Amino acid sequence: MWVYIARRLLWLPVLLFMVSAVTFALFRVVPGDPVTTMLGSRYNEATAERLREALNLDRPLAVQYASYMWGVIRPKMHTVRFGEEGGAEFRAPFLGLDFGESFRFRGRAVGPLLRSKMWVSLQVNTAAMVVALGIGLPLGFWVAHRQGSWLDPATVAAGVILASIPIMVTGPAILWAGCLRLDLIPCSGWGGLFDARILSVMLAMGIPGVAGFVRLMRASTLDVMGQDFIRTAHSKGLSGVAIDYRHVLRNALIPIITILAFSLSGMLTTSFVAERIFGIPGVGSFAIDSLFNRDYPVMMGLTIIVTTAFVLSILAADIAYAYVDPRIRYDANQGGAA
Repeated sequence: MWVYIARRLLWLPVLLFMVSAVTFALFRVVPGDPVTTMLGSRYNEATAERLREALNLDRPLAVQYASYMWGVIRPKMHTVRFGEEGGAEFRAPFLGLDFGESFRFRGRAVGPLLRSKMWVSLQVNTAAMVVALGIGLPLGFWVAHRQGSWLDPATVAAGVILASIPIMVTGPAILWAGCLRLDLIPCSGWGGLFDARILSVMLAMGIPGVAGFVRLMRASTLDVMGQDFIRTAHSKGLSGVAIDYRHVLRNALIPIITILAFSLSGMLTTSFVAERIFGIPGVGSFAIDSLFNRDYPVMMGLTIIVTTAFVLSILAADIAYAYVDPRIRYDANQGGAA
């Protein structure tokens, strides 16, 4: 297992360089000039040339990419302190991860800008995920055991309807009911994970997730319940609770883990529409604005962070497979599950 994890982590830098190179090239060849966007009505050729030189945009594409990536990975000296005031301290090199300065917000580093926006998006997605998993998985497991009754098709139909309604419909409806009519929650803005204003976006983003997880968990549970080893467990006289927990639930969660891995990789970003509707200062709206303003450093930093999160979430899913199902083992020589 540890050899498998190490091999996957060693592939991470290679994958990041490949993705960053393609993204960097695409940003440079698409129509639009960041210098023209930055100067606006003050544009003149002499000022534009000086700004391009200051931003290293006048260099060849390969040189620009090499200079940017060196700034990202270059080790930088940081002071490490131990103990209280007057304690020992020393300076040591650590990985820089310097994404440069924003073109749009001159003098502002990309890292802190993205960090604050992604922290907001992470809180929003965490709240929505709690709703989706906390309701969807138990409900899907329960509905699978009611196959043949009217509750099964009714729940599935309700899930399909809820999942098909876009957030631009559910969002205003929740605000109209909870804010304008009942005055239960503030109408817009952001106050953090434990603020009442998160309830509206949590429901708007979590309800479609509930519908999706209900259907997935129901299908996965029914598939496991039809396996031969479940019938063998019943023939041995095991109780229904023991069979559900030890055999049905653990095996039914294996396909869900894959979906969760993709969901976790997107936890750092939120819906552009949801942020606009609920007035949330997350990274979705910030990324769209950066794209239209040709803010290349912000988009590159976002690409590298999201790619890293995606790879690590898939690795976490592979590890979770082995803990949920002890039969799964990873062969270090073949690089896969055995």
